[in-house]
Amino acid sequence: MPTYKRKTPEEILYSIYRLHRGRLKIIIGSVSGSGKTYHMLQEGKLLKQRGIDVVLSAVSTMQRSDTIEQSLDLERIPSIHWWRGDKEQKDLPLDALLKRNPEVLLVDGLAHRNRQGARFRTRLEDIRYLMDQGISVITTINVYELAGVEELVYKMTGIRAEETVPMDTLELADEIRLIDVSPETILNRIDEGILGESAHPAMSRRGNLGVLRELSLRLVAEGVNGTLEKYREEKGLVGPSGAAERILVSAQYHWNGSLYVRRGQQIAKRLNGDLLVTTFVVAGKPLSKEQQAFKRSILKLVDKVDAKFEELTVSRLSRLPSALVRYAIQNNVTRIVMGHSRKSRWQELWHGSIGNRVLRQTQNIDLFLMADRSEREGERILPIHSKKRGEANPFHRLSSKEIEKKIETIRRGTFKVYIGSAPGVGKTYKMLQEGNLLMKKGIDVVVGLLETHGRKETKEQIGSLPFIPRAKTIYQGTELEEMDTEAIIARRPEVVLVDELAHTNVPGSSTKKRYEDVIRLLESGISVITTVNVQHLESLNDAVEQLTGVRVRETVPDAVLQLANQVELIDVTPQMLQERMREGKIYAREKIDQALDSFFKMGNLIALRELALREIADDVDERLEAWDRDASLRGPWSRREVIFVCVDLGPRAERLIRRGFRIAHRLKAEWYVHYVHCGREKTDRCEKRLESLRHLTERLGGKMEVVESESRRRVPKQLLERMNEVQTTQLIIGHSRKPLWYSLFRESPVHYLLQNGRHMDMLIVADFDPSISERSL
Repeated sequence: MPTYKRKTPEEILYSIYRLHRGRLKIIIGSVSGSGKTYHMLQEGKLLKQRGIDVVLSAVSTMQRSDTIEQSLDLERIPSIHWWRGDKEQKDLPLDALLKRNPEVLLVDGLAHRNRQGARFRTRLEDIRYLMDQGISVITTINVYELAGVEELVYKMTGIRAEETVPMDTLELADEIRLIDVSPETILNRIDEGILGESAHPAMSRRGNLGVLRELSLRLVAEGVNGTLEKYREEKGLVGPSGAAERILVSAQYHWNGSLYVRRGQQIAKRLNGDLLVTTFVVAGKPLSKEQQAFKRSILKLVDKVDAKFEELTVSRLSRLPSALVRYAIQNNVTRIVMGHSRKSRWQELWHGSIGNRVLRQTQNIDLFLMADRSEREGERILPIHSKKRGEANPFHRLSSKEIEKKIETIRRGTFKVYIGSAPGVGKTYKMLQEGNLLMKKGIDVVVGLLETHGRKETKEQIGSLPFIPRAKTIYQGTELEEMDTEAIIARRPEVVLVDELAHTNVPGSSTKKRYEDVIRLLESGISVITTVNVQHLESLNDAVEQLTGVRVRETVPDAVLQLANQVELIDVTPQMLQERMREGKIYAREKIDQALDSFFKMGNLIALRELALREIADDVDERLEAWDRDASLRGPWSRREVIFVCVDLGPRAERLIRRGFRIAHRLKAEWYVHYVHCGREKTDRCEKRLESLRHLTERLGGKMEVVESESRRRVPKQLLERMNEVQTTQLIIGHSRKPLWYSLFRESPVHYLLQNGRHMDMLIVADFDPSISERSL
């Protein structure tokens, strides 16, 4: 939304200064050897090809052949060499650089400390000085070299950086790019001697590498989230973007207020979201001594869990629901956490309840009603520390089934997935690059399926990789081509490269989806390297539509990603991606303007990038938990959870199922999808719809239950009975869309469950409506 406020003289001067000042791009890696310098030099070469004057100085290639190769065509300004103990150091020659006056400087080691007597103490100060002279800089840093992160890194891994830069250094950057590398790749590089002998001994532990990787992903995701919120604010957009979770706890100065804060903290931690806590007080009504004591307790807990706290004033309690919803929209909240109502149905009808009023007013925000288990289970504060899982007895004799399962795992090929936030980030390029590197090591690699989309750089990366010819199929009079899975199995290569994992095969093929072909190849003992974009993950389908307005039709079950031995993100900034688009490196020239005005809009690219960063961070955290539960950054979740999703045959059923899966997956919970059919026999249309929902549930690893009911009045009771049978801890259900007057004559299933299921948590999932704003309240 445009601002009509006149700029101050200071703002005008700062804008003029920014015009003359050079740009700063920071390339972050989790550890040394992740490829930061390689990619920095690669970017320098691309800029040079566009006619930009690029030089490099104080760049350490560590004698790695591929890194040296990237630097050959670039002009080098000799650095100032000196020694710190037995280690050679390189300082920037500031005078020589000013005299040469390039447009862009490539320099390693942002956290470097200069020699005694240098003009500035640190490289960061050197870079700021050069930027003030109009020279743009691309530089590199490791995540543990950021002050504020290094203590957490040391606590979790024992690794301490020699030098650090202030955490707010990242705010100076115009662009930040992450080079994501799996622990397995780093360990392979260490084994092959590529990283030399300079690596810290703790770097050779997979768990430590996983922690550093997750920290990198989350750090960059937070920065991208800030950029996205700023962009949405400039465009006048309100409410949650859908890329990140933000949890709001509505607590009162009461004994259970701390319980709600603690549960909100656990939810925020497991969903990797921000936590906000708010309380409401009535204007002119002073707090009692008891309330003041509870307030002190809540404030102490809020500070401990690093949440944001705000006390809001309302003229009377009846205003609380609308004030709460308005505050949630203003702060881009995705979920409100509050307690169940203790009123009877008739009390609620007569006096109303805060929960029901919030439900009526929220449209784009989920409502989480927290159970009070103190009456039913004697539980008040949820346990934070989990018991260590006992290891399997090493003397246990394996059964024939267990032996067979282990043999299948041993025979199975290795599976690696390159994932990106959007088309054109370089997934296929990276896959081909790895294929060539493996071939040089004597590994038998073939290309099973490749889509270059006419991109010159991708074609050049093919090199001498052999292809398996595609199978030809006639469909509706047209000859179409698909990957020839049978030919690949017959050829039996060690590794096959397969592009576009989410692709749907031609009707009549032996498998419907390409990922099913990939699973066949893996089961045949053939390793697979493949590519996919984050928007194709099944459970993110609704989030992607909310972010971009596009419903992605071709999806891959999340379980396929979980099968992967390695998942690596190809991270590219939105600015780089749009530049590639304009240069015709992604789509044909005639499609460029249309793409930039739709899917490739800056807001979409920022949001998808954040979604990809957070999704891979979650994947890393899941793997950390599998290796060492205590190393997980999200912390343990000790209570056994059972998730119960209620669906009808309406259009939002898929949204509820996907939400159920994502929650169950993060809580390591069993989950059920339940549908109750009433009245007559099921029609063909009804059966087809149920089959579609069952297929989605099973693709995501859940259990779909379909039962009959004699009458609609019995449905809520049947649901509650089944929930209690499976010991449900959390119910997921959609908003009731019945008008207010309807509840006066007939109780809706949602309100029945709210009244009678207070011993379990309830997540009431909102429908997404992009037109909703705080002004509509």
